[in-house]
Amino acid sequence: MFAAWLLPASFVMKIVLLTPAYPLRGGIAASSERLSREFQAMGHETVLYSFSLQYPSILFPGKTQYSDDPPPSDLHIEERLNSINPFSWLAAARALAREHPDRVVVRFWLPFMAPCLGSVARLARLFAKYPVRITALVDNIVPHEKRPGDLLLARYFVRSCDDFVVMSRAVEEAICTFLPENTEPQQVRFSPHPVYDIYGDPIAKAEARRQLGLPPEVPLVLFFGLIRPYKGLDLLLEALSYVPEVHALIAGECYGDWQPYNTLIEQYHLQERLHVHPYFIPNDKVGLYFSAADLVVQPYRSATQSGISQIAYHFEKPIVVTNVGGLPETVRHGISGYVVPPEAKAIAETIHDFFKHSRAQLLAQGVRIEKARFTWRNLAETLLSEYK
Repeated sequence: MFAAWLLPASFVMKIVLLTPAYPLRGGIAASSERLSREFQAMGHETVLYSFSLQYPSILFPGKTQYSDDPPPSDLHIEERLNSINPFSWLAAARALAREHPDRVVVRFWLPFMAPCLGSVARLARLFAKYPVRITALVDNIVPHEKRPGDLLLARYFVRSCDDFVVMSRAVEEAICTFLPENTEPQQVRFSPHPVYDIYGDPIAKAEARRQLGLPPEVPLVLFFGLIRPYKGLDLLLEALSYVPEVHALIAGECYGDWQPYNTLIEQYHLQERLHVHPYFIPNDKVGLYFSAADLVVQPYRSATQSGISQIAYHFEKPIVVTNVGGLPETVRHGISGYVVPPEAKAIAETIHDFFKHSRAQLLAQGVRIEKARFTWRNLAETLLSEYK
């Protein structure tokens, strides 16, 4: 599809990213901003086309889509996209074409965004004076919580792009089902999710617990991030019933009904051992939660990749993940954490093993070794690499 006109990644390029970014909050916005900084560190010029409207309020299950953090002073962010306004798609495509980019990187995580992002990609080609290469960085091609029309929307987006970079083998396998049989092997390239290094340095566990109002000496596991059914918080609550000495810190906004979890908390008599912070954790507080924990638990029922694992790696915390999707690609069982079935007893057994046999120091050493595999430079270079 592309050949000699492609610029090698060593050239200085102008890169446009179509992605959520400040003032929008969340992992995708934060990681796209970090990726833009990596491109800049490589000498490239970057512009982020973000959303003036990402989700209509009626479709957004949380309290707010926007960050209270100060705006980044080192990034060029323009709010050009409106997910439900086709006129904005046309205007964004014209503006993109005027940028004369060498590469366009489109962040894709939800089929709802396919009409907007796929149309901007198609229109930009029409308006550009020379070929525009459009690379998709795909977090998910089909969501965990499926809806009618997902496959058609995902196909529309996939057919608007030239090549793809994925951060888990599970997404790589899924996206290939949308591509023609004669697809070139390098059209879909894999680069693991990098370590999140944007949340500051670790602090002493005792100080982190003091600031969060947590008991100073108890064994403590952390469940972090937005609470949705597929993330298996119910499995962790049941697992805690088998390890009565262990406390858990639950940190994140609940997208849905909290009552089923409250019922389990009462059923398993966990009230004295749970420390629930049911709101979105701002960037400047994330480090407190990971620094306070002994072990991070991700009891997901389904997954692709997870940024939570990569935050844990930055803070050098061992992880328990379930063997679903791409999670086992990040954690090496017995080296940097545990990989277990998505079952409460299996999760409980690993938590028990971690604390009974004092595995914290050994597994933290494994985390320090393992995290060297997950660099932003590797992801940036993969996105800019050629395929023939």
